[in-house]
Amino acid sequence: MKSGWRLETDPRNIGWLHFDLPGRGANVLTAEVLEALEEMLLEAAQQRPKGLVILSDKASGFIAGADVKAFAGLRDPAEAEALIRRAHQIFQRLEALSFPTVALIHGYCLGGGLELALACRYRAAATEPDTRIGFPEIRLGIFPGFGGTLRSVRRMGHLRALELMLSARNLDARRARRVGLVDLAVPRRQLRNAAIDLIENPPVAADPPLRQRLAGWRPVRPAVAALLKRKVSRKVRPEHYPAPFRLIDHWRRNAGSRSAMYRGEAETVARLLTGEPAQNLIRVFLLQDRLKSGDAAAVPRVRRIHVVGGGVMGGDIAAWCALRGLPVTLQDRTPEDLGRAVQRAHALFRKRIGDPYLRQKASDRFIPDPEGAGAAKADVAIEAIYENEQAKRALYADLEPRMKSDALLATNTSGIPLELLSRDLAHPERFVGLHFFNPVAKMPLVEVVHDETTPPATVERAAAFARQIGKLPLPVRSRPGFLVNRVLMPYLLEAVTLLEEGVDAGLIDEAALAFGMPMGPIELADTVGLDIALAVAQELAAPFGLEVPEILQRKVERKRLGKKSGEGFYSWKEGRPVKKPAGADPQRLSRLADHLVLRLVNEAVACLREGVVEEPELVDAGVIFGTGFAPFLGGPLHWAVHQGVDDLLSRLHELEARHGDRFRADPGWQRLKSAKTIPEEP
Repeated sequence: MKSGWRLETDPRNIGWLHFDLPGRGANVLTAEVLEALEEMLLEAAQQRPKGLVILSDKASGFIAGADVKAFAGLRDPAEAEALIRRAHQIFQRLEALSFPTVALIHGYCLGGGLELALACRYRAAATEPDTRIGFPEIRLGIFPGFGGTLRSVRRMGHLRALELMLSARNLDARRARRVGLVDLAVPRRQLRNAAIDLIENPPVAADPPLRQRLAGWRPVRPAVAALLKRKVSRKVRPEHYPAPFRLIDHWRRNAGSRSAMYRGEAETVARLLTGEPAQNLIRVFLLQDRLKSGDAAAVPRVRRIHVVGGGVMGGDIAAWCALRGLPVTLQDRTPEDLGRAVQRAHALFRKRIGDPYLRQKASDRFIPDPEGAGAAKADVAIEAIYENEQAKRALYADLEPRMKSDALLATNTSGIPLELLSRDLAHPERFVGLHFFNPVAKMPLVEVVHDETTPPATVERAAAFARQIGKLPLPVRSRPGFLVNRVLMPYLLEAVTLLEEGVDAGLIDEAALAFGMPMGPIELADTVGLDIALAVAQELAAPFGLEVPEILQRKVERKRLGKKSGEGFYSWKEGRPVKKPAGADPQRLSRLADHLVLRLVNEAVACLREGVVEEPELVDAGVIFGTGFAPFLGGPLHWAVHQGVDDLLSRLHELEARHGDRFRADPGWQRLKSAKTIPEEP
């Protein structure tokens, strides 16, 4: 076996090239793996089989892409270009084999894995729900570079291929079949027979539809490219995320020539890969990978969930768990709340599950439980009622005696310290915080809250459960606001303070967007709900000396709560805020961004100093995945180090002199000052 490759030939004289990379849960393409693949292709060519099937022996899937860790720290464009051109040569050798080749796809077939599959003559994919086929490279600040831009266009057509690459969307097998990306979509048990049939009865090659081919006609490409850029620019800015714009330029210039497509891929992807945005996005990917990792075998899997609280958070937590395959009972005192929770759950299932049978199974797993009978069978009980210490403790007094002796009791509190909530529990060692974020279906982070008395095994069980339902668990110490709300609140309050001082809301939001935030803070406050923002601000005001602007209190008193009431700091029409054009010069936007971002970063520094989160890399991960902090900057602490701690401290001191103590630099900056960089690879 060479780097996980193993070739065998069956009685039909069909070669089966198995891939099972040792020591990895998923197959990935490294430089060594690609070199070994070429050796195996040469060996197969010498045997002259009737056909060759490439398949994975991993349960997780075919190939999850290139080895992203190898890209971290790669700064030499010439070195990156040489790696890409070498991959081109190997995949061209696969494509040029004289006999039919078939990629047998199950589970993940992403990025470089899909590019390898496209170099085969045919593809067959399993119709099971875990099959995911796509190009996620845009999320790493690059685009497909192993021949994928050329081969996907030839298979799918220009517009379809570009949409797939620009969106980073994954397709299931049936959808991939409909758009021409795979040739057969069959149940996994039939994959081997499908491969044999493709070799022995090769289908007639079908061209993409005429409309898809015409989009790549040379006179048409500039207009199509301009349209695509306008569409992309509504979501991201080229100065922050250059990759989608460079992909469109690459296609516009080179789509008519095979050699130009290869050359354009190698040159453009190499420059992107070694640039700052891509390197930071790779860092974020590795941080995400770190939060995902854990010894699943060491912790028993959760089989049943009980949620108490049928409001938006509790109902949506229950719906998410059901979507992820767990039977869930949802308890609430009011039938109205349970009914609304059921409606939201069914809407989620309709949006996320295409197969009607699987959608019904998810609905069957979501069980309204007004009497709370499900608590006795649950492995984890999650309390998600309103933020009141006495009410939560009264609930635990009723709930805990009815739970299994080894079940976890978790609270979704957004900031009440655990030691206050656990004081009357019979078994505080099984109590933990699981702080989800709204909207549950979109926000990936879960804060796993613990105090000094929480056993490490309880923290790991809670983290393993979060991973089981597809969330990113971040262990945080029980301090007011934990990490995310603690860091986010000064940022939001500074925005409201600026608004109170007469700065236009649209201008404040534009400053944040120009910095790189995915949403402006005023719009974010309206979206979260001004009543919720006020409640969290008041909760954190005393421990951290925060001043709550009067304008925020007045809005809540007048029931102008933001998006949910149709009126907040903005008026909302059809789910969108009504904004005036901002129209400010870059220097003013930069000054406003300093007001906002430096308060956020200063609080992140304080959280690190206080040990709310143990490592700077994990602070960065929590703030990115919990607040949406500009991913292309690599996280607030990473950004601060690379900007220059002395420079940022100087700007903080200047703001403090003008505006007072809210800009006082935390003592923890001295720790960052001694660090030249935050490690690239966690």
